[in-house]
Amino acid sequence: MPNEKETGVEAKLPLMTHLEELRKRLIRVAIILLLIFCVVYNQSQFFMDFVTAPLIKALPEHATLSMIKLTEGFFVELKLCAMVALFFGMPFVFYELWKFIAPGLYAQEKKYVVSFVVFASLLFVGGAAFAYYGAFPFGFKFFLTYAQGGNITATLSLQEYLDFFVKMVLAFGLVFEMPVFTFFLAKMGFVTSHMMNKYRKYSYLGIFIIAAILTPPDVFSQMMMACPMIILYEVSVRVAKLFGRKRVIKEEDVYA
Repeated sequence: MPNEKETGVEAKLPLMTHLEELRKRLIRVAIILLLIFCVVYNQSQFFMDFVTAPLIKALPEHATLSMIKLTEGFFVELKLCAMVALFFGMPFVFYELWKFIAPGLYAQEKKYVVSFVVFASLLFVGGAAFAYYGAFPFGFKFFLTYAQGGNITATLSLQEYLDFFVKMVLAFGLVFEMPVFTFFLAKMGFVTSHMMNKYRKYSYLGIFIIAAILTPPDVFSQMMMACPMIILYEVSVRVAKLFGRKRVIKEEDVYA
């Protein structure tokens, strides 16, 4: 009969195994992102022009995008290249995430690895593209109307703009992953389409609260994020209905 010490070691072994597996996958992700970063850094000016293009187009006459601090340009370039490396490395990140959680799935569910990586990557890119091509042009024009006319001239910090850009792109990218998260929750039985339909109004309220937290404190930005989230919520309801676990109806439930 195993003693108490041996039992304790056996109980801790699965957790340590999972942590070791997580460490290995994080190291792989870090190496891949570092390699992509080195490639991106050689083309940093191209990506800088691409990132600042929506703001430059919206700037009124005499407005500028400035480097306020001496080291600002250097650190902005590093942060930008890191963000671009993460963006291009998302398929690999999603793949490693799937491989980490795959041991806890059924054999028939593990076949979704390709679909998960493809759809998760496409949704993330779709969210980032919506922010870049949809939210930014309209949002920047709206905000910069306060710098047109009068004695107010816009002199914007490059660092603050990049922080805003990264926050919004990542927020939109993650928000667009809602159907993927719903897929997993439905597969595990935590979420059902009936539940999502039942609590729809509370979910809508939560969507507007999340949009208010993730976006600047203005109604325009909040609506630009909340509207796609509502559409994605309805898509997620369909995902839960198609891929969720089917409830087994017992005889006592029918006659209860």
